[in-house]
Amino acid sequence: MSVLVVIVNYRTGKLTTDALRSLASEARTRGDVTAVVVDGNSGDDSVATLAEAIAREGWQSWVELRPLDVNGGFAYGNNAGIEPALKSGLAPDWVLLLNPDTVLRPGAVTFLVDFMAAHPRVGIAGSRLENPDGTPQYSAFRFHHPFAEFEAAVRCRPASWLLRRWLLNPPIADQPHRTQWVTGASMMVRRQVFDQIGLLDPAYFLYYEETDFCLRAARAGWECWYVPDSRVVHLVGQASGVTGTRAALRRRPPYWFASRRRYYRKNHGLTMALLADICFLCGYGLWNLRRLLTGRAAIDPPCLARDLVRWSLFGGSL
Repeated sequence: MSVLVVIVNYRTGKLTTDALRSLASEARTRGDVTAVVVDGNSGDDSVATLAEAIAREGWQSWVELRPLDVNGGFAYGNNAGIEPALKSGLAPDWVLLLNPDTVLRPGAVTFLVDFMAAHPRVGIAGSRLENPDGTPQYSAFRFHHPFAEFEAAVRCRPASWLLRRWLLNPPIADQPHRTQWVTGASMMVRRQVFDQIGLLDPAYFLYYEETDFCLRAARAGWECWYVPDSRVVHLVGQASGVTGTRAALRRRPPYWFASRRRYYRKNHGLTMALLADICFLCGYGLWNLRRLLTGRAAIDPPCLARDLVRWSLFGGSL
């Protein structure tokens, strides 16, 4: 069995080097792991930094650096690493999508491979993502739904209890379990899934592309599982700057709204997309009313509701 690890780098040369270093021992032990680092036209010193690290650490036998001429986003970059491998005479059995802002705990790859090898209907499996101190992050999710949009926006315990069936983030479990989608920060995909449904949708620049891929796989009959024995430290937001504490009050970028809009309209149609927007805005309005009445500080990105409405109505006139 062979594993291809794909890391898309964009101005994160040091982080990507650390991710590769965390992978190196398992690559040496297994002997069937290769990695391709796709650089999305970073325009900084990333390519030089990574090339120097690969040479210095002696990783040339299993790591390939593949610079691109354009920055097409997460799905585009991953496809640039996956497609040539699938078309080669030595197509990998498994493909691991790995964020540059990750550090693998020992055995992270092997736990995913062994689980999927033992369960032939599992087409996608995700790791337990965690903070550097070992506390878990949400890594296994339900598909997006208008009721989940309302629950996430209103931030009210009674609403969460009433809408628990649709919660995007169910409680974190300690045992492997079937889920609807897992984050692309550490997501293993069986080769046959690509053979059946194709690559990631490159029309997503960033965000929602792994959700879309997992939904397509589910509709094709493949199962998606969360495998917490595979542990990966995720330095949230270090690669994108959109999530995490450093982005708490930064205006959300246009590509986030574009990806959200595409996901709903592509997979559920215009009516469901509009309903999702209405549910979010209702919940968000109630939350802000409660926040003002109780004197709580603002914790959301600026112009969030206004930007969402503009993308919903005009498809991107921000």
